[in-house]
Amino acid sequence: MTILQLKYVIAIDEERSMRKAADRLYVSQPGLSSAVKDLEKELGFAIFERVHSGVVTTAAGASFIGYARGAVEQFEKVEEKYLNSRSERATFSVSLQHYAVAVDAFIDTVKAFDPEEYQFYIRETQTSQVIEDVKTMKSEVGLIAFSDFNKRIFKKAFSDASLKFHEIFKRDTYAYLARCHPLADRKEVSLEELQDYPCIIFTQGDNTSFYYREEALATYDYRKIIHVNERATSVEMINGLNAYAVGAGMLGISASASGIHSVKLKEEEPLTFGYITRKSGELSDMAKYFISRLENYKDFQV
Repeated sequence: MTILQLKYVIAIDEERSMRKAADRLYVSQPGLSSAVKDLEKELGFAIFERVHSGVVTTAAGASFIGYARGAVEQFEKVEEKYLNSRSERATFSVSLQHYAVAVDAFIDTVKAFDPEEYQFYIRETQTSQVIEDVKTMKSEVGLIAFSDFNKRIFKKAFSDASLKFHEIFKRDTYAYLARCHPLADRKEVSLEELQDYPCIIFTQGDNTSFYYREEALATYDYRKIIHVNERATSVEMINGLNAYAVGAGMLGISASASGIHSVKLKEEEPLTFGYITRKSGELSDMAKYFISRLENYKDFQV
């Protein structure tokens, strides 16, 4: 089965005539008829019935042609984008958990390349979706952090999706607090001292919320919890409610500007931070630059 054969049967269906379809396609009628017979033999059913006035499409043929139209339309879109356009638009996509330094690295990448035409994507989402985006090539790179508690679960998920994890660094555990928080001036704080304040946790979906947590100390029995799904919302909660979040202390420029401060936690469960890629295939120059910028941010802390 070929795209050309699909185009043939679509034309015949529209013209209701082998001769008219052949004229429209600039091919011989015998050649067109032979191509359709080969396709019908491969499919195991007749697409058309020959009648005195021309041809009529069978019920099975009509169903097949419906799918054929969709396939040809998608093929033509690929041709238009990659073969018929004068220049290919620069494209780069990354999916990530809720880490501001990754946003800063992405901004650096856009500034560094900044072609006349581009299409960049940054998807801040749940852990399972980061893995799915890279698996299905929706994103070239995925940013992931995990603790010793869920390390084995994450690595199995990477293996099942044929992805490779590249560790950048490990970091100790910190509490993110508003600069006006009563404990913000401490050099070190414990979860017990924070128990009267709400803890911010990012939602991870219905089935993987516990084991796919991107925060450290997932098994701790927090007294007050607020679940959020956006980093901007978490910043508002921290500033507005004297809430806190647990992370690797990597706030980035944007989080620092929002008045968030990090304080070392007495409880220790280091977070491993890195990125996932597909096991096969070469990374683009933009992806390589993005990763190099991430590595430069590894010592950034507020």
